[in-house]
Amino acid sequence: MKIKKGDEVIVISGKYKGVKGKVLESRPTESRVVVAGVNRTKRHIKPTQEKPGHIQDIEAPIHVSNVAMIDPKSKKPTRVGYKIVGDKKVRIAKKSGTEI
Repeated sequence: MKIKKGDEVIVISGKYKGVKGKVLESRPTESRVVVAGVNRTKRHIKPTQEKPGHIQDIEAPIHVSNVAMIDPKSKKPTRVGYKIVGDKKVRIAKKSGTEI
């Protein structure tokens, strides 16, 4: 999976289309990412002896195909590629060729 934790992405399809956010969590085995402010759901938490019950608002994961990286140079959606620099493999933005 080419999108990692901490990347700036934009949602390209679905209910949250056009929303930009930071990747909070990456789940490569499920091909899903958790993006800040996107796909918010409510979870009901049962009361315990220490804490009262409450409703928690959390971000649910969305499929990685529904998001695109934001090009650091042009601030537009781009695909991610790889390039060998010296003896390291680095990610690059396909639109501008800049290193991510």
